[in-house]
Amino acid sequence: MTAKQLITKFDLTEHPEGGYFRETYRSEGIIENNNLPDEFNGNRNFSTSIYFLLTSEKFSAFHKINQDEIWHFYKGSCLKLHMISPEGDYSFVLIGNNLEANEIPQFVVPAGYWFAAEVTENNSYSFTGCTVAPGFDFNDFVLPKREELIELFPKHKDIITRLTHH
Repeated sequence: MTAKQLITKFDLTEHPEGGYFRETYRSEGIIENNNLPDEFNGNRNFSTSIYFLLTSEKFSAFHKINQDEIWHFYKGSCLKLHMISPEGDYSFVLIGNNLEANEIPQFVVPAGYWFAAEVTENNSYSFTGCTVAPGFDFNDFVLPKREELIELFPKHKDIITRLTHH
């Protein structure tokens, strides 16, 4: 299947960070705000999950959320996931199904890490899923301006410049 076919088949829409998504699960169970850490404002579902598709032309810009985010690889080319820890340490992981090339099919981005993702092959796509617990809420989503992130982590200016939208 092509990226366009997957977007149509799974009714994906554009995501603010880049790429395409559709929420596939939101638990009925709720965690009351007074049982959540201070960085959360409001109640959260136990868990949420989305389909997420990136193309060679559309990367996922650096952002962060208050929760751990589990990435699951489904189809397409390898995805390179870039991370900057709250302390400023840079790392990356390759998410895919070529296990012989040290790609892994599932990975957890720790809560509070800045992260971005891109497809490693030209003219291709990566079809993945992301699971978040407590459940995702856009109140937990921070999509910084390029200059703000460079000010926080000047030694990572090159990768931040390449994987931010503005």
